[in-house]
Amino acid sequence: MTGRAALFDVDGTLADTNHLHVTCWWEALRQAGHRVPMHAVHRAVGLPGEDLTAHLLGPPPESDGAGAGEYERIGAAHDVLYATWFDRLPALDGAAGLLRRLAADGFRVVLVTSASGAELDALRRAIDADDAITACTSSDDVEHGKPHPEPVREGLRLAGAEPGRAVFVGDTVWDMRAGTRAGVCCVGLLCGGIPRADLLEAGARAVYDGPWDLLARLDTSPFARMAPD
Repeated sequence: MTGRAALFDVDGTLADTNHLHVTCWWEALRQAGHRVPMHAVHRAVGLPGEDLTAHLLGPPPESDGAGAGEYERIGAAHDVLYATWFDRLPALDGAAGLLRRLAADGFRVVLVTSASGAELDALRRAIDADDAITACTSSDDVEHGKPHPEPVREGLRLAGAEPGRAVFVGDTVWDMRAGTRAGVCCVGLLCGGIPRADLLEAGARAVYDGPWDLLARLDTSPFARMAPD
């Protein structure tokens, strides 16, 4: 029998960073001459950088490549702006406790995130639960980002688990769609700011307020329905 996996998105799920991303993307877009409402940016958070830009502005022109270059510059501007917050990224209440409880219960905890490099390092410092984390998969490890199932499948590979032996926890519709397409039970969290109905429609089997709420109700959650190895 394969192991049990607890797969976690990070931004908006374990770290209270979604609205920082919204502000940084909004400003990067503004600097490039694009006026995009913040609520639209918020709904796009969770997509990989260039996919997020294309979701908001449309696909880049293919004729001369100028659009793709602009999208790369917007992404770079976002990264510079967001990096100013690296030393003060806030973990969500209960995040470290939840990961440690699941690890103690025998789950292999894997972070499934689009963050990489210094950003991922800053997030892990904020969460402060490396002792409970088995592995991480980032945008550097996959060709396609969420909502494509590849990031979740890579998380399963790192955990040594089959889809039916895993739960994926996230806060966006992109997370829920990626997990569902990978055949994994999905749990949604409201702390990223996406409505409950949207998470359920995208495939969440259960929805909780945040990691603190999931931790408090872990014994009746989808994690509890998975028999030990």
